[in-house]
Amino acid sequence: MTSVLKRSAHAVSFAAGRLTTEARVLPSFLIAGAQRCGTTSLYRALSRHPLVMKPVLRKGVHYFDMAYDRGLPWYRAHFPLVTTARALGRRHGGRVQAFESTPYYLFHPLAGARIAADLPGVKLIVLVRDPVERACSAHAHELARGYETEPSFERAVELEPLRLAGEVERLRDVPGYVSAAHRHHAYLARGRYAEQLARLEPLLGRDRILVLDSGRMFDDPAFAYDRVLEFLDLPRIGGVEFARHNARPRTGVVPESVRRRLNEHFEPWDTLLVRWLGADPSWRR
Repeated sequence: MTSVLKRSAHAVSFAAGRLTTEARVLPSFLIAGAQRCGTTSLYRALSRHPLVMKPVLRKGVHYFDMAYDRGLPWYRAHFPLVTTARALGRRHGGRVQAFESTPYYLFHPLAGARIAADLPGVKLIVLVRDPVERACSAHAHELARGYETEPSFERAVELEPLRLAGEVERLRDVPGYVSAAHRHHAYLARGRYAEQLARLEPLLGRDRILVLDSGRMFDDPAFAYDRVLEFLDLPRIGGVEFARHNARPRTGVVPESVRRRLNEHFEPWDTLLVRWLGADPSWRR
């Protein structure tokens, strides 16, 4: 019953949004990834800031990855009214910023160019974590949601090249194509963060992308939060409540031999993160 009511409320709200699309704000920043790296925790912390407005009823809109054919008015309908933003700005003495969080944007091969074209000046926040831990967490997450049928993490990693073969090309070449394998089974590919950042940098510019080490973020959330506010030109108003959200229990223990092999696989990609983080990744110290 609760899910039915929630869907009904969303349908009514979205219908109203479509009727007033030109009177609605577009986001000035996005949490673009990476999946299973603390994006929900940061989203909830930022949503409490008085000068930040989240999308209506939906954390991630998935416009630039899976719904781009619906058009910008459809996307805009997910965000609050300009009049609401102006009222908040007057109340708190600053510029209100809207945002959303869709972790697939970082990984989708077309999302970056679409974002750059439709949201000029937008800023992106990217979170990264130990890619081996991220892969394990993603497998548990997809298994729990029913998108993964292989219970063995090691076997799922072995299947990844076969499952993803040709999917990037199809996403680029076939209008409206949505790839379940690319979205749900890219355990290692999603952890090559520097590869994805290299695709975004020429599209948006280095100064419009903030990369956060989620290990350090959870160790010192106040410091990380202040870095985000500085990046977004937002004032510090009140405290910050920061907690882990959306965690999943693991279904098994990864053999040490597998963990060593994956650590070696990710080492060159982790090294390339130093220029983005300004230090070695926390999991390489």
